Amino acid sequence: MILVKFIRENKKEVINSLNNRQFKNSDKIINEILAIDEKYRENLESIQKLQNKRNVISKELSSIKKNSKEFNLKSNEVTNLKNKINDLTNLNETIKAESDNLIHNIPNISHNTVPIGKNNEDNKEIKKFGDINKHDFKIKPHDEIGVKLNQMDFENAAKISRSRFVILKNNLALLERALVNFMLDVHTKENGYTEHSMPVIVNSKSMFGTSQLPKFENDQYNLGDNLWLIPTSEVSLTNIVAGKIIEYENLPLRLVSSTQCFRKEAGAAGKDTKGMIRQHQFTKVELVSIIQPEKRLEELERLLSCAESILKKLEIPYRVILLCSGDMGFSAEKTYDIEVWLPSQKNYREISSCSSCGIFQSVRMNSKYKTVDGKNEYLSTLNGSGLAVGRTIVAILENYQNSDGSITVPKVLVPYMNGCTKIN
Repeated sequence: MILVKFIRENKKEVINSLNNRQFKNSDKIINEILAIDEKYRENLESIQKLQNKRNVISKELSSIKKNSKEFNLKSNEVTNLKNKINDLTNLNETIKAESDNLIHNIPNISHNTVPIGKNNEDNKEIKKFGDINKHDFKIKPHDEIGVKLNQMDFENAAKISRSRFVILKNNLALLERALVNFMLDVHTKENGYTEHSMPVIVNSKSMFGTSQLPKFENDQYNLGDNLWLIPTSEVSLTNIVAGKIIEYENLPLRLVSSTQCFRKEAGAAGKDTKGMIRQHQFTKVELVSIIQPEKRLEELERLLSCAESILKKLEIPYRVILLCSGDMGFSAEKTYDIEVWLPSQKNYREISSCSSCGIFQSVRMNSKYKTVDGKNEYLSTLNGSGLAVGRTIVAILENYQNSDGSITVPKVLVPYMNGCTKIN
C-alpha cells in the first residue's frame, strides 16, 4: 500500500508511475485522495485545537465552586467541546475509510530500473540458459505423454472435482514428491532458506496484507467464516512478520515452504485449458525474503539466482525476463519471470516469478524493523517461486521425452526417485 504522505510529497511521480502501469484514471483518483487527505488533516487540526481548549477549561473547573453558575456554564462548554470532538473524530473515520478504499486498489510504484511498457510484448529478455534439444522424433505435449503412460488422469479428476484438476499416479506422483524434496533441500542446504510448514487456510487480514484482498477477491477461494484458501504460500510466509518489529541484526529473514496452492483463474478463461499449465490446485515451493529496504534489489538478484539454480541442476533450458511496468503484478515494484522451454509449444512459458514489493506489503501488514539508530521503519518484502512443481513436471516430461514414449529422469532427481532412471 502506498503511504498517503508519499503521494502528497511525490504526486507527479506517483501519477506517472500509475500511468506507466496502465492504471486508469490515475490523475482523478490521486487528486481525490489528496483532497480527502487535506480535509482529514484539517479535521485533525480542529480536533487538536478543541482538545486543547477543553483541557484548559477542565483545569479551570477544578478551581471553581461546584454547582455555581460559572461552573455549570463551563461544564456545559466542556460537554459541547467533547461532542464536537466526537463528531469530528467520527467524520475522520469515515473520511479515512473512503481514502483507504481508493488507496487499497492502487498498485505499487514501479522501480526506476523497470522498463516502461504496456504489456508482455514490452518485456525485456535478460539472459538464456541451456541448449534446446533437437529431437529426431515428433514431440508430444506433456498431457499426451502423461495420459499415454497411464500416470496422468484428467478424466477422473474432473469427475471428482471439475476441469483443471489432475490425478498423478505411480512414478509421476513420485516425481512430484521428488521435486518438492529436491527443491527444499537445495534451498535450505545451499541457498540459506529456513523451511516452514505453513497453513493453506488463512484469514482475510492475511490476504489483505499481501494484497490479494480486496482487489483480487474474485480470483480467490472463499471458504466463508473469514477464511480463504491460499493462492501461494507467499501469503502465509510473509504474514509471519505482520504487526511485528524485527531487530536489525535478525535480518534478513529467508523463508521457504512447499504447499498446495488454490486459484480460481477467473481472469484466465480459455487459457491453457488442457494439461497442467494452469490448474486450480497445484504444488509450489515458495521463497520469501524479509529485509531492510536499502538491500532489497540486491536481494532480488539473489532470490532470482536461487530459483534459477533449480533449473540449472535439472538441466532444463530457460530464459529470464524483466517485466515492463504494464505487465507487473499488483504489489510488485520490480519483477523477473523465469520462463522454461516447452518443445511442444516451441516457446518459453513462465515457471517462476520473482518480485520485490518494497514496503508495499509491510505497510498493509504494519511490519517494521528497528534501524541501527533505533528508529522503527517499514520492512521490504520479496517473493518468488522456487519453483512451481506442476510446471516443472511439464518441463521434464517435454524436454526429457524419448522416442519410445518414456521419460528419462534428470540425474539430480534419481536419488529422490528411489534410483529410478526412466519413467515408462
